[in-house]
Amino acid sequence: MTTLHTSPATPGPAARPADTSPLAVDPAAARAAMVAELEEKHGLRPGPVRDALLALPREVLMPQAYVRRSAPGEDPPRWDLLDWSTPEDRSELLGLLYGGGSVLVQHDGEPLLGRARGTRSGASITSMSTVMGLTASLLEELALCSGQRVLDVGTGAGVTAAVACEICGDRGVVTLDRDRHLTDSAAVRLADLGFRPQVVCSSGEQGVPGLEFDRVFVSYAMQRVPAALVEQLAPGGRLLVHITSASPSWPGLAVVERTSDGRIAAELRAVEFAHRAGHSMKRIWLNEDFRKRINAEPGTWTQRSMLAPPADTDRGLWLAADHLLGGLVRDFGVEHLVIGAPDCGSWLRVEPVGHRRWNVTTRGPRNIWMELQDLKARWQAAGSPSRYRLHVGPDGGQRAASACGLLSWPLPALRPINEGSAT
Repeated sequence: MTTLHTSPATPGPAARPADTSPLAVDPAAARAAMVAELEEKHGLRPGPVRDALLALPREVLMPQAYVRRSAPGEDPPRWDLLDWSTPEDRSELLGLLYGGGSVLVQHDGEPLLGRARGTRSGASITSMSTVMGLTASLLEELALCSGQRVLDVGTGAGVTAAVACEICGDRGVVTLDRDRHLTDSAAVRLADLGFRPQVVCSSGEQGVPGLEFDRVFVSYAMQRVPAALVEQLAPGGRLLVHITSASPSWPGLAVVERTSDGRIAAELRAVEFAHRAGHSMKRIWLNEDFRKRINAEPGTWTQRSMLAPPADTDRGLWLAADHLLGGLVRDFGVEHLVIGAPDCGSWLRVEPVGHRRWNVTTRGPRNIWMELQDLKARWQAAGSPSRYRLHVGPDGGQRAASACGLLSWPLPALRPINEGSAT
């Protein structure tokens, strides 16, 4: 159940203290601080993306945003909708908009225009603007420039569309989302910034039939590259989309390019972070009960091993494991390696016990440790790749493979999903 209270909420565990610093009342200073942090921590370079982010007043694009007030595990959860037109909200809202994290913009599929500020409880956040470090790096990867035709799939709060309009000019920009409330809001907010791109409410995987684009950007993860988006890529064009299985743990970034003579060249890169998956895409998780059992149970057996577990930086191996082993989820909230298979209840726990020694504990019908070690040997024999060739066939089939061909796997057929709205 979702409830709305129009009176100011009493600050809960997640409330922030009032900020009296200059950044609290100066959007331009807050933008400059955000960009400086992106330069220092995420390698943002001088160029059109940096200039666009410095020029983009996010408080115009997102004049309202949610802050969570409930404690972790509290049920039902509670959020406050902050509003830029309310002076007492501005300090905290600026912190959300320019702090670099995700900005929560929609609760329970609501309309964004005409909302009253106040508290919502129950249900969930259904759209958010992506972490700025990830957004900025992908925008730089697109290599945007003036005059390009750009398709932004997954409008969300409109950040990507706004940057594309600022750099390329709005006449060639199309932004698309399945959620009418998001496209309606984006059209108004982008116009407030002086931009009038084409705003389309439609399925992202179909793109915009009949048009060609120099750049295509998908702001949510999918199981494979949509064939329609590849078809709409113009010669010299580039498409970016995160690829994931049902597991949220080890994503890849598909980079698809059409050469000047019309051929398709593509690769799948192992990455650390990715957009969230589209709505209704099947996902597997380690629930709290499963995590507690992994931590407390002795396991079926424990052995002392001199074989090192794969390193966190072996992302090419983990990407292969996501597809070739399947059904595995990493618990990134613990210090050492913990992996579970929710469908069958198997799990793996690895802890260092000295120089080049590890205690390996497993439980369940799958021997996850042996599966990982076997795959590690194959991955090393293939040259320890972090990037894989992505073969996009004319029949719609797609396969990732190492350069030598020793590791390969098909991408699953694209299932109908409700697209996410991330940026």
